[in-house]
Amino acid sequence: MDRGKEVVEGSSRSGDPPPSPSRYESQKRRDWNTFRQYMRNQRPPVSLSQCSSNHVLEFLGYLDQFGKTKVHMQGCIFYGDPEPPAPCTCPLRQAWGSLDSLIGRLRAAYEENGGSSETNPFASSTIRVYLREVKECQAKARGIPYKKKKKKSKGDHDDSTSGADFS
Repeated sequence: MDRGKEVVEGSSRSGDPPPSPSRYESQKRRDWNTFRQYMRNQRPPVSLSQCSSNHVLEFLGYLDQFGKTKVHMQGCIFYGDPEPPAPCTCPLRQAWGSLDSLIGRLRAAYEENGGSSETNPFASSTIRVYLREVKECQAKARGIPYKKKKKKSKGDHDDSTSGADFS
């Protein structure tokens, strides 16, 4: 008889290794550990209960040094050019999409590690505003327009997406 068939799906026999975490869960754990290490390295160290949106902003600024996205400064001749023809001295930064994903993972990890949703510094309006500003700044620097999506009522039509040219 094969006793393995008696094991209910989702359960594990004592000798079986636990299922490996998903890529998202692994990344979330790495991000959380990195953030916690950053907070421990502050002078004086900052505990989870003392963490504020200002600490999160400082952490995001710290991460910029490891960025791989060229963000042209307003004085750069390539500012607004999505495909600059030559190199320049503008800084490399963390891309907006990477920061947005990181904040989402850290927001979840904060609450999974005992933080309250009411005091979650990753969910604060300060962080949302910062991310919006980074998105807009990077879009302008690269010449890529991000257009806000308008909410439509039931009867509205958006002729710009129909493909028809009525001019």
